[in-house]
Amino acid sequence: MNASGPAASFTDLRQVDAGVLNVGYVDAGPPDGPVVLLLHGWPYDIHSFAEVVPRLTAAGHRVLVPHLRGYGTTRFRADDTMRNGQPAALALDAVAFLDALGVPKATLAGFDWGARTADIIAALWPERCQGLVSVSGYLIASQESGRTPLPPPAELAWWYQFYFATDRGRDGYAKNLDAFARLIWRTASPKWAFDDETFNRSVASLHNPDHVDVVIHNYRWRLGLAPGEPQYDEVEQKLAANPSIGVPTITLEGDANGAPHLDPKVYGGRFSGRYEHRTVSGGVGHNLPQEAPEAFADAVLQVAT
Repeated sequence: MNASGPAASFTDLRQVDAGVLNVGYVDAGPPDGPVVLLLHGWPYDIHSFAEVVPRLTAAGHRVLVPHLRGYGTTRFRADDTMRNGQPAALALDAVAFLDALGVPKATLAGFDWGARTADIIAALWPERCQGLVSVSGYLIASQESGRTPLPPPAELAWWYQFYFATDRGRDGYAKNLDAFARLIWRTASPKWAFDDETFNRSVASLHNPDHVDVVIHNYRWRLGLAPGEPQYDEVEQKLAANPSIGVPTITLEGDANGAPHLDPKVYGGRFSGRYEHRTVSGGVGHNLPQEAPEAFADAVLQVAT
């Protein structure tokens, strides 16, 4: 299930002004079909969903796949906008994106940063969310929770977060972007046999002029080492209360995820609506939609209906 060879690239990217961004995105499937919004993580890109999209469009869905801020062809519309990576900013990016396309409601699905964004929207703006698929479950957190020490093995798994807290780490990431991403791919998905073509296709999206700034701010903000922006304070306060998610939800976890993640028993109670957890077997790691596209698409189709 987790073998990966060359796959078709997304060649028909569109651009739309949405909030503070000009967003590069894929828009596939029937224009009047029920909408699915797919959200990628770090250090990946929209091609994590290359084999998910055709499965969803074949079922009659319109599928939107945007590059997050700091990735691909997405750009900030103003030079003086803070290159902010805090979760509230990313969530409001997604809401602004749906607004710009005139989409009132969508099924949301993602992993890593994308799962966190989808969780936030489902929790705070459930009227915009038909259903939710979240890899690694409930990922809503706050700066305060980020300050809480973890057991040493868990802290070790977050080594890059501490690296990014230093100027040396920022410079090292910028200087060794491709090698860093390849290391994360291998450690987060130790049994995923991706090839160079698959990797190079996605790592190109990280060579965005804002990427390093957004990533470094994201991880420093989580540790309380970098401030956010005041316009997001109200949202962050709501998230700090760990709001429940009431929309129909399926959480997914690969059986070989090498990235930090919680046991599903820890977060299952955060979902107050129709809820199911699925562990995907076969050596599936952190980039679940690309490693197990059929399982991911099946979950999306179930919550979408």
